[in-house]
Amino acid sequence: MAYQTINPYTNETIKTYDFSTPADIEKALTLGYGLYKKWRDGPVDERAKILHKIADLFRQHEDELAKTAVNDMGKLIGEAKGEVELCAMIADYYADHGADLLKPTPITTRATGEAQIEKHSTGVILAVEPWNFPYYQVMRVFAPNFIVGNPMVLKGPSNTPGSSDAFGKIVTEAGAPEGSFTNLFVNYDQVGTIIADPRVQGVALTGSERGGRAVAKAAGENLKKNTMELGGMDAFIVLDDADIDQVADIAWRARLYNAGQVCTSSKRFIVADNLYDQFLTTLKAHFAAVTPGDPMDPKTTFAPMNSKRAKDKLQDQIDRAVKAGAKVYYGNEKVDLPGQFIQPTILTDISKDNPAYSEEMFGPVAQVYKVSSEQEAVDLANDSDFGLGGIIFSGDPDRGARVASKVETGMMFVNNFMTSLPEQPFGGVKKSGYGRELSQLGMMAFVNEELIVKAQKPDLSNPAGGLAVV
Repeated sequence: MAYQTINPYTNETIKTYDFSTPADIEKALTLGYGLYKKWRDGPVDERAKILHKIADLFRQHEDELAKTAVNDMGKLIGEAKGEVELCAMIADYYADHGADLLKPTPITTRATGEAQIEKHSTGVILAVEPWNFPYYQVMRVFAPNFIVGNPMVLKGPSNTPGSSDAFGKIVTEAGAPEGSFTNLFVNYDQVGTIIADPRVQGVALTGSERGGRAVAKAAGENLKKNTMELGGMDAFIVLDDADIDQVADIAWRARLYNAGQVCTSSKRFIVADNLYDQFLTTLKAHFAAVTPGDPMDPKTTFAPMNSKRAKDKLQDQIDRAVKAGAKVYYGNEKVDLPGQFIQPTILTDISKDNPAYSEEMFGPVAQVYKVSSEQEAVDLANDSDFGLGGIIFSGDPDRGARVASKVETGMMFVNNFMTSLPEQPFGGVKKSGYGRELSQLGMMAFVNEELIVKAQKPDLSNPAGGLAVV
């Protein structure tokens, strides 16, 4: 697939980019590996200064970066600016805390002498990233690995190349050494070649289950550590004691933010039977109140989907769900605008044999289920192959937290909108993937945690009582 920006509101092809050549790939890996060797034993202070500069530049160039993202994938201009600020926050976080997070960790041991775990970089990291947050997805891999000392090569999405290119220009403008970050326009065969290269020591992917399987297979065949974030069927649980006004204010945004094209969007609304009818009424009112239009216009509150391909796929999923017995409570009507719009839609009466029950709908479609007990809500939430995030509302926050801990997922938020912040680990379980990004956990994803035991003189007594060497 060609790397090109097609504005999903105007349908205009803005720019097409040439594929990277084998020589481009070799240059990126040579520069990156050379930089890794230089960085491995050096201090992080200089890299921290550069990360702060990157954060400053993201804020200084907020308007143009946001417009580039809107042209690439159609998100609302206000949401695009929010994404730019989040990138700056992530860069600042690792600049501020990276040195402390990388300090050796002393451990208590029966061995003679002192023992500690040191944290070292490992080599070049390949990031394979999606289009829905074309800056944030990249920054949450780049910033922690930059402070660690792992140079990064990016295989960005084919439909948001302008954003990938802009990210690289910011890194260069900040004074980062050549090879710190290289954006490549490659196909998946070339991705396999990059993964196989011995200079590459890790692969981070956010994307579809299909893409994850392919990249994880290549990484496994080459014994490369990898992290996977592969989407979700996140539950939004409304318990019987919830404040429905609070719920209503959050629920519609949890589904329609970024036109519903978020891995952690609330996709399955699981509602106690005593609040079910009222929940549907309020959700419909909020869905009906959005204003579709030009995403560059601040008055627009609902954006188009990222591409015609994505719109057609989602419409097919809706059609198949209805054919299998789901009811359209609201929506599923044509939006009379030129862009790739799908009207916000609410589906109910979804049986377990309906394809919608188990398929991720990556767009503005809410599935609403009625349950008669707390346990039924938990069982329904867990009856999924995915487990990324989730939200739960209860009149008693402690009860909400207790129920949240029973949900098989990587992240749960009680009585609140789901957020992504640099200090919070991000990731899931089941087919939503493995590993974590952001926080200290994310920074350790591609770190060599090396044990160093230091004794003043040999101790031949072997306190473990067994073999000295295993």
